[in-house]
Amino acid sequence: MSVGQTYPSEKEIFTDHQSGATVHQLTNHRAHNHHFYFTNTGWYARGSKLLISSDRGNATNLYSIELSSGELTQLTDLAPLPLPREVEFLRACVNPTRDETYFWYDLDLIALDLTTLKSRVIFRMEEGWDVSMINCSADGAHVYASISEDLSDRIRVDYLRGYVGFAETWEAKPLSRIVKAATDGSGGDTVFEEQYWIGHVNTSPTRPNILTFCHEGPWHKVDNRIWGYDDETGNVWKIREPKQEGENVGHEYWFANGDRIGYHGHLPDGSKHLGSCRYDDTDHIENSFPGLTGHIHSNDEQLIVGDGGKVVRLWKWNGEAYQTPRVLCRHDSSAKIQQLHVHPRFSADNRQVVFTSDVSGYGNVYLVDVPDFDTLPEIDES
Repeated sequence: MSVGQTYPSEKEIFTDHQSGATVHQLTNHRAHNHHFYFTNTGWYARGSKLLISSDRGNATNLYSIELSSGELTQLTDLAPLPLPREVEFLRACVNPTRDETYFWYDLDLIALDLTTLKSRVIFRMEEGWDVSMINCSADGAHVYASISEDLSDRIRVDYLRGYVGFAETWEAKPLSRIVKAATDGSGGDTVFEEQYWIGHVNTSPTRPNILTFCHEGPWHKVDNRIWGYDDETGNVWKIREPKQEGENVGHEYWFANGDRIGYHGHLPDGSKHLGSCRYDDTDHIENSFPGLTGHIHSNDEQLIVGDGGKVVRLWKWNGEAYQTPRVLCRHDSSAKIQQLHVHPRFSADNRQVVFTSDVSGYGNVYLVDVPDFDTLPEIDES
């Protein structure tokens, strides 16, 4: 197995037995496969190709799927690394202005040209640090990454498998940084640091200087989950502060307009809400919603996808509230490890949702076509 090697299509198309939606299974191999984390798109080449991670060949590498034919192309050939440096692509991201992707390998932040398949190092992290999410700026000029002190010599850490050491790391409040690396290879530097665990750097898809990050840890214990950062001014601010003790807010993501941030949360009494606000923490819109959810994604407030329970579900805004959720399709994933979390995400045109499931016994990547909302069956979880 080597860079540039192609593999025949594994694609199968079937009708979901509960909703009637058309599902495209893109991978079918005796190894785990998954798409990127739901905040990071994996589509490129004007939406004709999708990046995925696969463990085939007993090593984790990056692959591309040609969506029309289903053909797979291997893009990396990386040797496995031990914890906490293991090879993984959940955190990888795509440049929005050209066909290039970025990922961590050991201490190196790598840029991979998706046309030539040539790679280069754009930033090297010092020893003693651990990585989190990365994201590319809207103008394609920089990659922002959150890193924090590596505490694995003091705390047993395996965040991807059962959040081992998650609460202990939050309690330790490691020194954390946001680093900025130029995608042209001209260098990188720390732009922000604090003595609190930072994760989930998410860049605005339209404003190159604006990003969000989170104070990582148990949602009900962190001081404030969502934060904004302006790289032009250096200003940092809270976004959607808890309104009462014990309120949980998180799984934040950007709307396609790059101005609004979506999130969900719940109160100690069990009531739940879907919400959004402007990146400057103004114009909050929140509504209670029926049903379960885990991760959510949307391109705007009109149609939201989530993965609660055993189904991929949709909520539609009717102008006053979110309607009873509908089943888009079943996923039935165990979500036993992070790579098997469903992480549904809409395509840019809202016509499809990508998700991961191990219902077959191995993690595989699926695309489901989004039919008219009113044709889908309602979910009754009362």
